[in-house]
Amino acid sequence: VQLQASGGGLVQAGGYLRLSCAASGSTFNINRMGWYRQAPGKQRGLVAGIYRDSSTNYADSVKGRFTISRDNAKNTVYLQMNSLKPEDTAVYYCNARMGGTFRDYWGQGTLVTVSS
Repeated sequence: VQLQASGGGLVQAGGYLRLSCAASGSTFNINRMGWYRQAPGKQRGLVAGIYRDSSTNYADSVKGRFTISRDNAKNTVYLQMNSLKPEDTAVYYCNARMGGTFRDYWGQGTLVTVSS
């Protein structure tokens, strides 16, 4: 599985960005796609995930502000980020977790910078 992420950038606090992640390869067995983020000096953590059945989960810090969605025809997952805060600044990584093996695949990181 290959993951191609895009959409990061610089935005002012209160603004919005949309990240995209296109999956290719053996995508048929992906159980969950999601976004993680890692800020300087912090561990990488899950931001949002969307499962094959379209159920979703979010980190508490982004609930109500971020929305994850998917386009199955395009094998693409999106992360709409609204009301961005400086603490959302991080490198965001697209993730695909396989069913059965729970093997993780990662896209390249995309930097999101929120200025105050």
